[in-house]
Amino acid sequence: MPLREELESSGNWLFIRRSWLPVLLYPFAIAVMYFYNDRTFSKVTDESYGAICLLVSFLGLLVRALTVGYTPKGTSGRNTTSGQIAETLNQTGMYSMVRHPLYLGNYLMWLGLFLFVGLWWFAVICSLLYWLYYERIMIAEEEFLRRKYGSSYETWAAHTPAFLPRFSSFRAPNLTFSMRNVLKREYNGVFAVAISFAVMNALAYYFVTGEVKIDNFWAAVFIVCFLAFIILRTLKKTTRVLEVEGR
Repeated sequence: MPLREELESSGNWLFIRRSWLPVLLYPFAIAVMYFYNDRTFSKVTDESYGAICLLVSFLGLLVRALTVGYTPKGTSGRNTTSGQIAETLNQTGMYSMVRHPLYLGNYLMWLGLFLFVGLWWFAVICSLLYWLYYERIMIAEEEFLRRKYGSSYETWAAHTPAFLPRFSSFRAPNLTFSMRNVLKREYNGVFAVAISFAVMNALAYYFVTGEVKIDNFWAAVFIVCFLAFIILRTLKKTTRVLEVEGR
């Protein structure tokens, strides 16, 4: 199989499983925290440093929100079982500055956690693994869009960077911002970030002191995000409050 087709095939395989495969980084992080607890403990239990890392992750959530909030139904989705779906080619808003804004947002979300461990080489290794993983997914997506939209895709891709935004090329979105669409689609990500930081903080204490403990800051972050998760999930599953026509 030609390399281009092999990369696309592996990218499609990873695309369908992209909601859970990155979770395999957690055992790596836990092992590093356990074996290097003399160097990671001071970082993971430093609330000021932790708040900075949390802001990095929330920046990723913001990038995702600014993407999802302006996109129509059938694009920028979490479609993991049916493969590639793109009912329109997004070229405005975040997509006017970068071709894969959701994956940029995902990286920033993960980067906050990579940095939280407190070892520079851990963040570098995980960043490289992230790139190898998502590069194939991006290749598969772009091949799909190239075949579906032809010259329209080629023209857009020619002046829009793949991953690092070009802010000077910004074009205003065609749609208005929908906070309800963001809340409906992104509450899982917020909760995942909160529980990840909280668990890592608790594990740091356990590995060093043998006690089950969590700092007040992370306990508060977890409780707030957990309550938001319960409320938004209930609204999504039992009502149409978060539904927006065409989104």
